[in-house]
Amino acid sequence: MDAMGEGGGPGFSIGRRRLLTYALSSPVVTIAAGFGVNLATPSSAVAAPTPLMPADSVDYYDVGDSIVQFAAPTMPLVKLSVGTDGKVTLEMPRLENGQGIATALGMMIAEEMDVPLSDVIVHSADAQPELRYNQITGGSSSVRCFDPVLPVMAAEARARLVAYAAQQWALDPSTLRVEAGVVIAPDGRSATYGSLTVGAATMPLPSAQPKDPSQYTVIGRFTGRLDARDIVTGRKKFTMDLAVPNAKPTMLRMPSQIRGQVISVNNVAAVKAMPGVIDVVVVPPGGAIVPRQVGVAVMADTFGQAWDACRALDITWGDGTNKGQSNESIFAALRAANPPLAAPPSGALTIDGEFEFPPATACPLEVECAIVDARADSAEIWAGMQTPIVALQATAADLGLPEDSVKAHVIPSGGAFGRRLFWDPVQVAAYVSKATGRVCKLMYHRSDDIRHTRLRPPQVHNVRATVIGGTVATYEQHIAAIRLDARHGYGEKGTAETGAFPEGMPQTFANMNYEQFFFKTMVASPYNYGFSTKLLTPVTFDWNTVSYRSVHIQPARLVEEIITDEIARAMGIDPVAFRLEYLRLPRARAVLQRVAGAAQWGKAMPAGFAQGVGVHQESRSFTACIVELDARDPLHAKVVRATIAIDVGKPINPSGIEQQCHGGLAEAISLVLNAGLTIKDGLPQEGSYSQYHWARMIDFPKAVEVIIMPNIGDPVGGMGEPGMSAPSGAIANAYARATGIKPRKFPLNARDPFVATPAGQLPAPPL
Repeated sequence: MDAMGEGGGPGFSIGRRRLLTYALSSPVVTIAAGFGVNLATPSSAVAAPTPLMPADSVDYYDVGDSIVQFAAPTMPLVKLSVGTDGKVTLEMPRLENGQGIATALGMMIAEEMDVPLSDVIVHSADAQPELRYNQITGGSSSVRCFDPVLPVMAAEARARLVAYAAQQWALDPSTLRVEAGVVIAPDGRSATYGSLTVGAATMPLPSAQPKDPSQYTVIGRFTGRLDARDIVTGRKKFTMDLAVPNAKPTMLRMPSQIRGQVISVNNVAAVKAMPGVIDVVVVPPGGAIVPRQVGVAVMADTFGQAWDACRALDITWGDGTNKGQSNESIFAALRAANPPLAAPPSGALTIDGEFEFPPATACPLEVECAIVDARADSAEIWAGMQTPIVALQATAADLGLPEDSVKAHVIPSGGAFGRRLFWDPVQVAAYVSKATGRVCKLMYHRSDDIRHTRLRPPQVHNVRATVIGGTVATYEQHIAAIRLDARHGYGEKGTAETGAFPEGMPQTFANMNYEQFFFKTMVASPYNYGFSTKLLTPVTFDWNTVSYRSVHIQPARLVEEIITDEIARAMGIDPVAFRLEYLRLPRARAVLQRVAGAAQWGKAMPAGFAQGVGVHQESRSFTACIVELDARDPLHAKVVRATIAIDVGKPINPSGIEQQCHGGLAEAISLVLNAGLTIKDGLPQEGSYSQYHWARMIDFPKAVEVIIMPNIGDPVGGMGEPGMSAPSGAIANAYARATGIKPRKFPLNARDPFVATPAGQLPAPPL
């Protein structure tokens, strides 16, 4: 009896008897190696795979490369300094929102400067317009941007300090060594970096080369986050923790539809008379570059009072451009927009599918928030911003101020996932602050944060693969999606205004070009599927969309992984063996072989359980995942084990990579099994975690293994987004194998019924 048979698919070459022989004769590690070796043997395919045509350009140039190139000219302006206390500080022009980039960059500095990591301080820099394109956090590109330059900067800083010490002691710099931030001479004399920094600042900047990787003592070691203790002890300050003098709590009541309007507020005087209420402000349409969120704001002495007053408002809402829209009408429009697939050649074996993805939001624990102090001649902003330069520039335009009179402080964020590429709460807080003459401390309510802030657009995918002569000859994937708002550009007003011209149009020609560029430079295929096309058709709805983490990639690659399993099944080949034969690149095959061995692919599973596999490449990183799924109740399937192999080229912090893989797995569980938004009359109905079922601890498998592939000289790859797609494919494929149901509409699990908060209202505070 074949070990693969439990999933209903065809068998693989490792039979149950041979499997038991491995188990009885070898330790566990050898079992894993045995599986990997056997899976490397050729499959039963009749013909060799046809090379991918046209060649995948993402292999040579992707969106991360564009961000690296745009950032490079202003890298010399990034500030790395050594204080008289010996602390080394990097003014990081990126947002730390939990992804661990501050720790990774800190490790680079500690490595090259020979200082303890505890002496390195990395914090997000204020908005610096002179950095131009070099202050945008996105595209899994932050470490990729800094890896070519930060080690050089740190090595030059070290060389400068050593050169000054050598000058003071009349010694050759090559005779000195550095230990833990202390320069030491052969005769035992020593000087700390802190004592040398003032004098070293007068020295010419020497040239210096970073260390050879063989010399690393910090990079590549498991390292705890620089801010971990502050996070768990509550010392870390997020936007709502800041004690900005005289900042007044403010909440916003939002319309009954996306892009709805305020017709009138019918009880302003009564609400203003409520305890603690300071002012009520109607926030009208407007906003430079992108539309401002419309609503009615209440400023009060406490957030509780602002919440009560917001609920008490009697508002007449006006319809927006999405009146009457629902998931059904949106999917119908998307299906109609997708061009037809090519007719298959006569006699070809075809594998087809239509897939639906509802709108989604990352829903991080920290809701949208901002603090703005707008005065007659200046303004100051505090917020988590992925694009602080354009946020500053747009706010200056909104307030009628010169740009150099506005300061924007980038505050660590409790999650961003692309949502904070736009500055929605800054726009509202700036308007309210100017209208009231007070400092506005704005926090969205969770209900409106889900319903009105930036969403991943809903999508419909149509796919057809053809098999001719025992090999995959064509793969065609058409994707229709509500247009992606890309009017943040590269994080500054030049590219942002280009995407927003002409003003007032939700889908300008330049915005469409941005979206197609992002699609073409991010969505790759790891397989040799002959003549292969992926076509994106944006459909214009006036919605708040955003480049939500892997916005096009995760759905597109999830679909391709599902179809890949179905091709393998139709050809009578085990899905792992099939992938090993059809994968284009050695690094992709290596992660799959590694994970197949570690997960013991093909082991016997109880009825209702199954393994599933997925492979992915993105941002110069490669990953493979095998999950084990409990689908005894197909409406409440649950991942019980996951094994992930990841190749990021040069691993900076393996601990951070593990954490990102765990996050990608959690997001895959959410989007594939549990989470999606239900649109009714132009508004998402979900308004809380009890309704929008993002993964919780109970949904996460207790057994997760992350295997980080060794550095063999490849450049550093991205990590923020690459960890999502392989687990997504693995979960869906395990579901199909366990249930016999083809995954087509997501999420796969049943959605529990709930009573929605009425449109345009906020729920009551919990008792």
